[in-house]
Amino acid sequence: MYIHEKDNWWEFTYDAERVLPVLGEVRAKQGRVLGKMAMLGFDFREETLLSALSVELTRSSEIEGETLNLAEVRSSIARRLGMATAGMPTASRYVEGVVEMLLDATQRYDEPLSDERLFGWHNVLFPTGRSGLYTIEVGRYRTGDMQVVSGAMGRERVHYRAPAAERVPEEMERFITWINTPAQTDAVIKAAIAHLWFVSIHPFDDGNGRITRALTDLLLARSEHSSQRFYSMSAEIKLMQKEYYDVLERTQKGDGDITEWLLWFLKCLDKALESTENTLEAVVHKARFWDKHKDVAFNERQRKLLNMQFDGFFGKLTSGKWAKIAKCSTDTALGDIKDLVGKGILRKNEEGGRSTSYSLVTEEE
Repeated sequence: MYIHEKDNWWEFTYDAERVLPVLGEVRAKQGRVLGKMAMLGFDFREETLLSALSVELTRSSEIEGETLNLAEVRSSIARRLGMATAGMPTASRYVEGVVEMLLDATQRYDEPLSDERLFGWHNVLFPTGRSGLYTIEVGRYRTGDMQVVSGAMGRERVHYRAPAAERVPEEMERFITWINTPAQTDAVIKAAIAHLWFVSIHPFDDGNGRITRALTDLLLARSEHSSQRFYSMSAEIKLMQKEYYDVLERTQKGDGDITEWLLWFLKCLDKALESTENTLEAVVHKARFWDKHKDVAFNERQRKLLNMQFDGFFGKLTSGKWAKIAKCSTDTALGDIKDLVGKGILRKNEEGGRSTSYSLVTEEE
């Protein structure tokens, strides 16, 4: 029996004695992170926001087995938020769509949820009306049955069967009403419940996971009364993907007690908040670098590739990789790199020959 087959299945229960102490710790960390962000200058906050939103979108897509171009994602977000976009690539139609969905969720977090708003998100996820090779129902709730399966054809394993299609409109009406009703429980707990509830209804033909995570971001923004997203839940879910699906499956096959799910969600949020400190450190390092070298002359290719180094776009920097990304000849790339070595910006790594690579000179060097 699945959770939705029980009477009043949406009346979830949990062990408050186990959940509330963990919630208190996470809420305290949430407050500390937001406090640190508030003390930063505008440029630092802007860069951290851009990094967090970019990571959120790319990791959310990776969970579904889809890889987005991070440079395009950053470009689209920066343009929509009124940030500088010089040297950034033009985003594809699809990237523009997923960015639009996330920003609608986070920048308009305090506006009511509705069927039409969800249909709009679904439309921008599937602008061609197709998911891969298949035509799907777009911008409306599914009219067919839905199940989550894994395994090769003929040896599939069914992890979950969603409510029958004829139940979906009523289920979604109940869910949306609950979302829009002022919380009688803690807002972070409400975000966790919403995540489980929506993905258990599985109302769309495809894209349910990405929309679930956008809804989670919306409700976490409500919990903080802020559209400024400085951490990524999807990045942590991606790192713990098997664990995520396992606890979700156990809960969806359970008796309506969601204690295990809530504890897992809070652990994931706690890790996301911890990761923010690492993101913040990278942002500050990047800002210090450009401030330190504000009087140094760089060409556009150099600025682009150096920013990509700070943003974690690639691993070892080689002349071949530089040439490919900067769309220039290998000789030009090598000239750019040698110029930066001469200026003390890059250093040659120890390995040589065909594997010659370069790294940024650290502040300690």
